[in-house]
Amino acid sequence: MMNSEFEQFVFSGAVREGPFEPISHYDPDGDCIEFIASDESFRRERVDSLVTVYIGRESGDVMGCFIKGVSKHVRAMLQTHPGYKVEIHDGSIRLEVLFAFQLTESYRDPEGTKVRVYKKLKAVAEQTKAEAKVDPMLIAA
Repeated sequence: MMNSEFEQFVFSGAVREGPFEPISHYDPDGDCIEFIASDESFRRERVDSLVTVYIGRESGDVMGCFIKGVSKHVRAMLQTHPGYKVEIHDGSIRLEVLFAFQLTESYRDPEGTKVRVYKKLKAVAEQTKAEAKVDPMLIAA
């Protein structure tokens, strides 16, 4: 295969057909979720030890995030707040659940920065009905 043929092959798989649809993906090896709600280019900002938020370069809006340590976070959340409920339907968890919990925890932030970010993330996740496939045993363990 020539370089030009290889280039054509690679770029042919990169062409998107139809309008952009929000995506979320759970990586079990890294125990992390990436959520992208828009095809706008973005910059990253670290919010806390759990989330790095994606901010649209043109709009300045929250348009996704990277969540690390998902199973550890959910287990800790359920231990410290036994009345809190996390449902996994057909192997998927709604991302708004994670953001809602972080929102309750972020009210301890004296500047309110985390509150604003988690409110926006929760709203975007609700609007896009963002879910990620997870292994229920990781959260139950």
